[in-house]
Formats: sequence, structure tokens, C-alpha cells
Amino acid sequence: TQVLRKSLQRGVVLSTGSFLVYEAHKLISGLAEVHASFKVEDVIEQADYLYGSGETEKLYRLLVQHKNSDDAELLWRLARSSRDLAQLGSTSAEDKRQLTYDSLEYAKKALEKNESNFAAHKWYGICLSDVGDYEGIKTKIGNAIIIKEHFQRAIELNPKDATTIHLIGIWCYSFAEMPWYQRKIAATLFATPPTSTFQEALRYFHMAEEADPNFYSKNLLFLGKTYLKLNNKKMALLWLSKAKEYPAQTEEDKQVVK
Repeated sequence: TQVLRKSLQRGVVLSTGSFLVYEAHKLISGLAEVHASFKVEDVIEQADYLYGSGETEKLYRLLVQHKNSDDAELLWRLARSSRDLAQLGSTSAEDKRQLTYDSLEYAKKALEKNESNFAAHKWYGICLSDVGDYEGIKTKIGNAIIIKEHFQRAIELNPKDATTIHLIGIWCYSFAEMPWYQRKIAATLFATPPTSTFQEALRYFHMAEEADPNFYSKNLLFLGKTYLKLNNKKMALLWLSKAKEYPAQTEEDKQVVK
């Protein structure tokens, strides 16, 4: 379906073969767990199907069995899955915190196993930013350059990944709207504090949309929000309407629509 295809394009690829393998083996049994004897490729195929289907909890249970794996492809998926589970409304505050820190460790391990894996760089940057929410504004701002470097490295490795382009747009947007007291903190951490503009953020959001139209509800949302910041209400209405009409499948999509 269209929704499944768009969901998968946020960083994973599902082959028709993997879908059939999963349908034959898993839907019959009704289980998401993978036997230890399965090949890495089998686990990845099943994980990608579950991700595309929005099965957050089943996906996590599948992948956490392989947390000691040496395979970067498994590890960055586990990092993403841990983060997605942390963001569910049903997840307790204590579990959310633990999952957030776990996701960073999994992404870090994925990078250690394969520095040339673009998704490992992308999810390391995302998870490092999330941990900053618990460490405080000083740590979050202090990690900003590292986060952007990992996003840029991910784009170098995969220039067509729309999600990473979007993330740099988010980075620019965050610094463009940074309040004065946070700018003061940034000035104490960097000789030349990082800065950006809403125009720069808008450019990245449009680049992401050009790379993969309608790929992500949050990109549509931030196109609208950025146009509002630039006082262009006509264009803001256009993109916010698209965000509202987006088929909400994930928890994040539902929040965007709301």
C-alpha cells in the first residue's frame, strides 16, 4: 500500500520476497520472535516488515534478542526501535528514559561495527539529541555540532536519504528559534556558537521533499511551521493542510496530525 511504502522509505527497504517469507512463517504462528538459528538477513527482513506495519512493540521484542550482535544493520534498527518504543504514550517515564539511553548505546555500537553505515550515523545523531533532553540544555547544545556532523556524514554516505536531509533542517530550525538565554549558553561552549536561519531550515525541508515527496509527516509539518516563522501564511496553510491529511500510522504521525 501507499502508506506501507512511504513508511518503509524512512530508512528501510522491504522486498516482495521478504514480505512473503514473513507472511508464510510468522503470520501463521502469530509470533514476532526469531529463533537464534535464523540468519541475520531473515531477522532484518522480518524487522523491516514489522516497522512498515507500525508494530512497534513486536519489532522491539524481535530485535532486542539480538542486542549483542556484531551486525551494524541489526544494531541501528534496534536503536531506532528502542527510540520508537520510548515515544509510545503507553511507555512509562522510567522505561522511556532507559530506552532512550539504550538506543544511544545501540547506535554507538552500530557505528563501532561499521563506520561507513549511513543509517548508524543518522540514528546516532538522533539518539544523542534525545539523551540531551535528560542531560540538560547545556549538554544538548554542547552536543549540537557532533549531531550535525553525524547527519552530514550520513548524507555523504547516502545523498538521497530524505530523512537525514530533514534532520539537518530540524537542526537549523532549532538554532534559528533558539531563545536568548540558550544563545548565551552556546556562547560559553563554543568560540564561534553555531547559528542558523529559518531560510536555511526551509531550504533543507524542501530538499528533503524533493528527494522523496510526501515521505514524512513531520517534514510537511515543519515546512508549514517554517513558513509561519517567515510570515508566509499562504504557503504555511498549504503545507500544514498536507500534514493534517497525512495517513497517520506511527505515534509520531498521530502527534503531527494533532
